[in-house]
Amino acid sequence: MAESWFDELAELVRIPSVSADPAHTDDVRAAAEWLAAFVRGAGGEAEVVPTDTQPLIIGDLQASNGSAPTVLVYGHVDVQPPDPLELWESDPFSLEERDGWLYGRGVADDKGQLYVLVKAAAELAAAGELPVNVRVTCDAEEETGGHQIVDFLAADVRGADAAVIFDSGMTSRGVPEFNVATRGLVYFHLVVRTGSRDLHSGVYGGSALNALHALNEMLTAVLARDGVLPEPLRAGITPPTEEEIAAWAELVPGAEMLAEAGARNAYPRADEDFYLRTTAEPALDVNGIAGGSPVLQKTVLPVTAEANLSIRLAPGQDVDTIAAALEQLLRAAAPEGAELELTRLSSAAPGLTPPEAPAVQRGLEAFERTFGRRPLLVRSGGTLPIVPALADKGIPTIITGFALPESNIHSPNERLLAEYVPLGIETAKELYKELAKI
Repeated sequence: MAESWFDELAELVRIPSVSADPAHTDDVRAAAEWLAAFVRGAGGEAEVVPTDTQPLIIGDLQASNGSAPTVLVYGHVDVQPPDPLELWESDPFSLEERDGWLYGRGVADDKGQLYVLVKAAAELAAAGELPVNVRVTCDAEEETGGHQIVDFLAADVRGADAAVIFDSGMTSRGVPEFNVATRGLVYFHLVVRTGSRDLHSGVYGGSALNALHALNEMLTAVLARDGVLPEPLRAGITPPTEEEIAAWAELVPGAEMLAEAGARNAYPRADEDFYLRTTAEPALDVNGIAGGSPVLQKTVLPVTAEANLSIRLAPGQDVDTIAAALEQLLRAAAPEGAELELTRLSSAAPGLTPPEAPAVQRGLEAFERTFGRRPLLVRSGGTLPIVPALADKGIPTIITGFALPESNIHSPNERLLAEYVPLGIETAKELYKELAKI
């Protein structure tokens, strides 16, 4: 591939910056250093700021001609673990182009998309045509739910006129989307104890309390019925607007989304309710259970069971309110004699972006010029801790991106359409030009 951007992006993808794995701590910092060096190479200033967890990348690239609005650019340089490695068709940390797709861990989430934003700014600066001040405010722990970037923003008194995040996607090729809301997240670890040691199931089974049974009873009390969570877990939902609901009809039908993912309906109407359930409603998932002997044949009655559980919060919901409601439901469902230890591992609030904000409207114009159609205004089912932090600072945010459902984000063979890199760069240039008018 002859495009100059390929080698640059390949350098960034080559760094195995897996923030969840302590063995890759140096790699995470290396990715942060790469981004800072890129900004400096474009004529800006940038530094890697150590934190208690993973580093931040903070920098500025000044507008080419005098006073101009400031656009905050956010992205993350950390990536998901690549395993299971045997399912990759190529080295996950070696960027490869096949059949019009770029393959590599982080190429869609989020190294490739962040690269598009900074590359566009660099090219405009090199031509003496950068119309806005670009403030790079990025982190290296988004994949582990970190909050260093949130804390940084809370303490940063400079503010910005707008923010741009390319860490999302579109459900159909050529149909861009702006996310006007993101869901929040509360992640818990549960430990249930029902005795001091595991027991012989032949001697004690049917009489002694089984920790796995107790855990299942508790989880049953908080799971959805026909897609709807118990009322205490639905408190505070901001319903979608009529415009958002109308936009769902232009997206890939829910049945196709589920089928392409190899998924099955959670309840009979799940495909019809797909966008409601995945973007505008809270969702609870049990992410893993451990206890007893799930592999080897062992007639044991376990007295300890553990689970990871997460709730995606709908826009409008409060983290602490929902966390307290979950704990109350779990404890109320615990059978007598079961002890529950509940630990909140991480949390992030949901976010809302007013679609009528001038920055968002300017962004729609920019995308329409390069894509040939106006983006849809829809919600995202994912979580970005920075979004509510930006809202708290009064900074209107454009949340969009170029990933597709088949981009395999968080899965083996992660990929991004190769054509979307140069198109993304041109779109980002138009976006900066439009934002100069706010």
